[in-house]
Amino acid sequence: MVKLVWDQTGERLYETGVDHGVLYIPSTTGVYSAGYAWNGLTTVTESPSGAETSPQYADNIKYLNLVSAEEFGATIEAFTYPAEFEQCDGSASPVPGVQLGQQGRATFGLAYRSLLGNDVKGQDFGYKLHLIYGCLAAPSEKAYATVNDSPEALAFSWELTTTPVEVGTVAGKLYKPTASITVNSTKVAPARLLELENLLYGTAAASAQLPLPAAVIALVGSGA
Repeated sequence: MVKLVWDQTGERLYETGVDHGVLYIPSTTGVYSAGYAWNGLTTVTESPSGAETSPQYADNIKYLNLVSAEEFGATIEAFTYPAEFEQCDGSASPVPGVQLGQQGRATFGLAYRSLLGNDVKGQDFGYKLHLIYGCLAAPSEKAYATVNDSPEALAFSWELTTTPVEVGTVAGKLYKPTASITVNSTKVAPARLLELENLLYGTAAASAQLPLPAAVIALVGSGA
């Protein structure tokens, strides 16, 4: 038997920050083969929904709980966005310099990074890569305000809904489709993590792309 001990050195963990945002536009075959750096990303708020219980009664007692499907949603806040995101925000430019609103909205993928810290290394302890698939952005509010003695930059905000993509069978277990994957840098072999980041962020020889869940699992798992 082992006695529980709290708050040992190196185990006081926390998570903070958001950076390395990347927008991915899928091809007609659903492959996220084109990635674009998202500058000015300030907040990503993940908002899962569903997974609600529905009690079922029989024999005058609570017989079981049925659980509804879980969905992944999020809110993005940023000071700016890539030009390629306009098609995802319901905009179109028939001629340079003219932008039409209320157009069709394209789906997209998203990647961003949050920092992991502890009481020894601070924010240099590690990070998490967040990969989001099948995103669709809803119309957002834009508040244009006068410049005054306390000026603030206009902040854009989008509510996202997602459509899960297939995961498949891993080590003999079939997993449900998902719209989100998280990769923890402190638990992945450095060489495999570098390969994944080369895919996500691109290299001098290859463009950035967002691999599908099965490819991420195969790549990371091969170095476990």
